[in-house]
Amino acid sequence: MASITIHLEKCTGCTLCVKACPFGAIHMSEKKAVIDMALCTLCGACVTACRFSAIELEKAGGPKKDLSAYKDVWVFCEQKKGVVQSISYELLGEGRKLADKLGVKLCAVLLGEGLDAVAEGLGERGADKVYYVSHPALKAYQDDPYSEVLARLVEEYKPEVLLCGATTIGRSLISRVAIKADAGLTADCTALDIDPRERLLLQTRPAFGGNIMATITAPNHRPQMATVRHKVMKEAPVEKGRKTEVIKKDYPEEAYASRTRLLEMVEELGATVNLSEADIIVAGGRGMGGKEGFVLIEDLAKVLGGAVGASRSAVDADWISYAHQVGQTGKTVVPKIYFACGISGQIQHLIGMQSSKIIVAVNKDPEAPIFRVATYGIVGDVNEIVPAITREFKRVLNK
Repeated sequence: MASITIHLEKCTGCTLCVKACPFGAIHMSEKKAVIDMALCTLCGACVTACRFSAIELEKAGGPKKDLSAYKDVWVFCEQKKGVVQSISYELLGEGRKLADKLGVKLCAVLLGEGLDAVAEGLGERGADKVYYVSHPALKAYQDDPYSEVLARLVEEYKPEVLLCGATTIGRSLISRVAIKADAGLTADCTALDIDPRERLLLQTRPAFGGNIMATITAPNHRPQMATVRHKVMKEAPVEKGRKTEVIKKDYPEEAYASRTRLLEMVEELGATVNLSEADIIVAGGRGMGGKEGFVLIEDLAKVLGGAVGASRSAVDADWISYAHQVGQTGKTVVPKIYFACGISGQIQHLIGMQSSKIIVAVNKDPEAPIFRVATYGIVGDVNEIVPAITREFKRVLNK
């Protein structure tokens, strides 16, 4: 276990550590610092703040890794039914920048079955190398074989940085790999950069409900791992004819073992287009009043050829499924037009949609926070205004 010690002979009672502790775990007694271990999280903030080296933090663990053995930037390329998902191209675009700053290669990781042509095609998206593992157990995502194979690749080739999409699959996979690799992991990043002097991945993500943006590093572990939200980075451009080195790997059968068995893949049925890829999104919140209110949302989305979105409060009320949720705990979207109907605009929702090119807000409360980010705002009853907008678009579009 890690431990923290105050050397009383060095403590001057300056109280700098008390002010620095974010958890209120330190107080003064007889002009000496005292740590309440019931509150202390061993974060080390007090160690940094102490000017007299009076606080010592001893971290647990065995011998340190040889960090110099780790190189290259890896991107896990998620595929479904043999089609690489767009989040992977976004990560290849950002990974190219990181690899260039570090002076290393950009590598893609592809797991599946019979995807040789797909692996070759990743070169056209900027990958210098592709690590490709083909096996029937990898055709569709399953936790055990995917995490075991990726962990073995990491152990063998030692990437300096490993990126993965913050998708349902990515979040399930990469946390398992981080544990196996004894590596740090930052989830739901919205920006990445490199500290060239220390070769550290600067991982920026919303914290404290989105009220601040925290930049996180993992100086003592490799690979440096992060999941990145969809639609916050530009896709890597296509370079026709660009070649890549495909490294095909295979592992003993036990690497593909799974404690579960995939019986069937059932696609969610819906009348509207995929939320993450949509250019137009019509979203509803608690102001829609109930499930019947979302019929109005669906009507407008259908007329515009858009997708249906929702705030967390509407999903929690069981008015619509989680697949439609936009926000910090849902999907991040960047459509050309975003209609926010009956959505007040809490910070958790804004995080997921505020980068939309045009935001049209409809709300009866003129002081609703959504109007602060809206391009156009309409104050009124959504149950009257949304049908009126739908009728007008039907007339203009001749539908």
